Amino acid sequence: MRVEGRESKIAGALLAHYDVHARRLPWRAPPGTNASDPYRVWLSEVMLQQTTVAAVGPYFARFTTSWPTVEELAAAQDADVMAAWAGLGYYARARNLLSCARAVVRDHGGRFPDTEEGLRGLPGVGAYTAAAVAAIAFGRRAVVVDANVERVVARLFAIDTPLPAARSAIRAAADRITPDARAGDFAQAMMDLGATICTPRNPACGICPLRQDCAAFATADPAAFPVKAPKKVKPHRLGHGWWIERDGHVWLVRRPDKGLLGGMRALPSSDWGAAPEWTPPVDAAWTSLAEPVSHVFTHFSLALALHRAHLDAGMEPNGTGEWWPIDRIGEAGLPTLFARAVEVVRKDEDARDAKD
Repeated sequence: MRVEGRESKIAGALLAHYDVHARRLPWRAPPGTNASDPYRVWLSEVMLQQTTVAAVGPYFARFTTSWPTVEELAAAQDADVMAAWAGLGYYARARNLLSCARAVVRDHGGRFPDTEEGLRGLPGVGAYTAAAVAAIAFGRRAVVVDANVERVVARLFAIDTPLPAARSAIRAAADRITPDARAGDFAQAMMDLGATICTPRNPACGICPLRQDCAAFATADPAAFPVKAPKKVKPHRLGHGWWIERDGHVWLVRRPDKGLLGGMRALPSSDWGAAPEWTPPVDAAWTSLAEPVSHVFTHFSLALALHRAHLDAGMEPNGTGEWWPIDRIGEAGLPTLFARAVEVVRKDEDARDAKD
């Protein structure tokens, strides 16, 4: 849809602001250029899903240093990529990252498709990522709506339908203001506006380049948009985790490829539910730690009770795993839940040493 009238004014004002105030990000080309590397754009967009720019920065640097091209990422070992991703969360993204990189190399000669349709055909690439890469990396006109853009558009047009039902109206409104030219810059300008000015709380309307065209600003309560449906209470689950130590090493397992924290190294643990069974992976003298590990996933919260045991030389737990040096546990690439478990174990050790 070609923009005109008020919509054209919005696009022009925002691009003029972006030319001066664009954030400098390691995956971003300067405003007004078409020099964006599709690999770096795609990698950043995958990392930025459900994650802040500040959190992504070190991970992006680590990945592009270890695997500077899509071909090198495609050739990487799964375990190395999962370990490098540890702590960034939403681990299915890391598995999809590898699948997509390998498809780009195998099916497209190492070149990303340059259209939304072509990008949607890649593993793990959804509507948002396809639109973002098409616009930012290839200059295609695409309607790019992430959480920041969703908030900006809802306020610009004072869309009062509660989320998520409002999303179709928000996308239609975003389509109306997306210009044919500089679609990539426009998408990034909208993201910047939402991240730095049109923030969820206390938006800085006084310095917003779009305030004169913003319907929510005219209501004197722009933070009331977008309207959100009441949050559902997340269910709470329980689980057991086991710290099994022998000769300065701890027993780590690899979680199943499918499911939460799939493919990641972890401490052995039970199922997570209302009343999980306490069935440790080895017959030993177990000590239960007083402090559980609390963690909140997307759809539930978890309290993981920890138990520890020391094994004699030659003893092995049931199942498949590996003995990992405790003094190098930081290199194991444990996801946040189990990294916190390590902290709890160390805290327990310090408390015991203080009593002795």
